[in-house]
Amino acid sequence: MQQSSPAVAISSSAITHQIAVPVLLALSFSHLLNDVMQSLVPAIYPLIKATYSLDYGQIGLITFTFQLCASMFQPLVGMYTDRRPQPFSLVGGMGVTLVGVMALARAASYPQLLLGAALIGTGSSIFHPEATRMARLASGRQHGLGQSVFQVGGQTGSAIGPLLAAFFVVPFGQTSLAWFSLVCLVALVILFGIGHWYKRQSPTTAKLRRGIAEPVAGSRQGVGLAVSILILLMFSKSAYSASLSSYYTFYLLGRFHISVQASQIMLFLYLLASPAGALIGGYLGDRIGRRKIIWFSILGALPFTLILPYVDLLWTAVLSIIIGMIMSSAFPAILVYAIDLLPGRLGMVAGLFYGLIFGLGALSAALLGLLADATSVNIVYQLCAFLPMIGLLTWFLPEIKHRTFG
Repeated sequence: MQQSSPAVAISSSAITHQIAVPVLLALSFSHLLNDVMQSLVPAIYPLIKATYSLDYGQIGLITFTFQLCASMFQPLVGMYTDRRPQPFSLVGGMGVTLVGVMALARAASYPQLLLGAALIGTGSSIFHPEATRMARLASGRQHGLGQSVFQVGGQTGSAIGPLLAAFFVVPFGQTSLAWFSLVCLVALVILFGIGHWYKRQSPTTAKLRRGIAEPVAGSRQGVGLAVSILILLMFSKSAYSASLSSYYTFYLLGRFHISVQASQIMLFLYLLASPAGALIGGYLGDRIGRRKIIWFSILGALPFTLILPYVDLLWTAVLSIIIGMIMSSAFPAILVYAIDLLPGRLGMVAGLFYGLIFGLGALSAALLGLLADATSVNIVYQLCAFLPMIGLLTWFLPEIKHRTFG
């Protein structure tokens, strides 16, 4: 019998505006450009591993540095912008990313690679919390759909990055990364326009900050339990995603002996499945409930992750796409669920959960790199296959009921 948990009632009366489609699409495209920059870091690993004679532990440390910087500042940025919205903070974040890309292109040593990765991660930590708030503001009442559209941009950018690396950076070398500064400049122009729109929304934004929703009395214990469970679910998702994004190309190279470009194309196919999964998950979450989507998006990947390490190249590609679609549907549902649990703290929640993706992924990447050095990449995938079992904790998440007024 399912354990009963306190419910949380959500009032949506404060949100009466309609979805701002052009703004939401502009935010999604900006997210795409931002995450193209982020995805370049793991995408160039095969290149810099050979150039600088790095081992898996050093590769993991680069991921750790990048994702730590992308995670540690996000909750702080979110808490600050909850009180003082910053319409042009996204412009500043993209500026930091631009400096990081140039530093990575000009790096001549391992410490300089770490510095470039740290700057790109810092730019991401500035971008996500306030961009999430803008996406929610532009989404009207369709919060799940709005967050999934925003996520589609980021996940598409994450998919495009390795493909661009395969056809531009790998053939032309590390210095060709400098050309990606043009992508940052395009993003700066778009984000400047979005900043002006957001500045004009200040009365609505203030209403949104004061509280779209109020938890019912006596639900604090249930909220604390739910947030703890969501963090564990994010760990399972982030750890498995880190195993794929950081070491998938090495797994394919070592097991199937394909070319670097072929491995990057397969990584692209895996990452390309994520936007479709996020969009479907966000849309269905608004209609059938986010708790059901969370159930499916994590635990539902388990049969496929368990057999992935034992199949041939063709089925590796097919199963990777299926896993990518299923697991990517989790984040929009988890994020909106957490925002509903903690109303009025949107920036902090966005920063915390985006930070958890990067932070837990960073820790996982570093530990998995050490494990791969001590054993093999194949062993890493065999062990990570069991991570989606953590999705069973969804059983203990409280249902969230909505009240609509007027």
